[in-house]
Amino acid sequence: MLLLCLLLFQNPQSPVLRPVHTYSIVAIDTERGEMGVAVQSHWFSVGSVVPWAQSGVGVVATQSLVEPAYGYRGLQLMADGLSAEQALAKIKAEDPNPGVRQVAMIDAKGGVAAFTGDKCIAEAGFQTGKTYSVQANIMEKATVWPAMANAFEKSSGPLAERLLTTLKAAQAEGGDLRGQQSAAILVVKIKSSGSPWKDKVVDLRVEDHADPLGEMSRLLKVANAYHHMDEGDECIGRGDMAGAQKAYNQALELMPAQAEIAFWAAATMVTANKESEGLALFKKAFALDPKLVELVPRLVAVDLFPNDPELLEKVKATAKNP
Repeated sequence: MLLLCLLLFQNPQSPVLRPVHTYSIVAIDTERGEMGVAVQSHWFSVGSVVPWAQSGVGVVATQSLVEPAYGYRGLQLMADGLSAEQALAKIKAEDPNPGVRQVAMIDAKGGVAAFTGDKCIAEAGFQTGKTYSVQANIMEKATVWPAMANAFEKSSGPLAERLLTTLKAAQAEGGDLRGQQSAAILVVKIKSSGSPWKDKVVDLRVEDHADPLGEMSRLLKVANAYHHMDEGDECIGRGDMAGAQKAYNQALELMPAQAEIAFWAAATMVTANKESEGLALFKKAFALDPKLVELVPRLVAVDLFPNDPELLEKVKATAKNP
């Protein structure tokens, strides 16, 4: 409440803005065709205000005393053809109080731009590289963002995992002076397909948690498992049964105790005339959750599973003989 009163005292005509003091990274990986933003803060639901991304356009992190227009307008201006640097300069020029902002943008062509206002609370700063920008404020010490940059440059693998590695490096260096509370990772494809829902690679948020980065690690593992499930379904659609089985097995390796992964993989394999493989998966699913046996006839009723009495008896038998 004191902070809000101080903000009103400084400019009673201005709206009170959310004080999201935090550390974040925006980055692009042209080899994998992905760009994204990740953030952690001692503030509830940081993912609802800091990260912005649009396939074919760019990514934005807007923090400190947050002005959401940097995210919304930033994407809009980059979509209109402005570079990240031009978009950031234009919005900053329109901002009556840019000194309290901390913003970073990357456009789909790889242009990087960042800004830390002179009234951001110490320790505050940023560091840019060829494919990224890291930024932070109210940090334990001024070595946090250099540690983030170093971690990102040394990292490898899918972009979401590299972003999480960078956040963990910030925390290991001391992180936010106030501690941890929420985190988010948003990754989209660089090139737009014209279908935004298909271009979102990762969209994960931890709204309130004692260990948000630990929880984010768990969620990213779950997301990867379900991504393999999607890959398996796509292989089935192409008639690539070997690829489907490999993808489903990768999902199960990541989440061996998740009964539904085994169940839906089983149903898909059986429906694709891979009975023995499907029955083996049903056996695994029913051992984990016997109640899933009741779901099979319900699938038959809506034409999502073969209406074959002999096959249904075989499926039930896998539950009786786990």
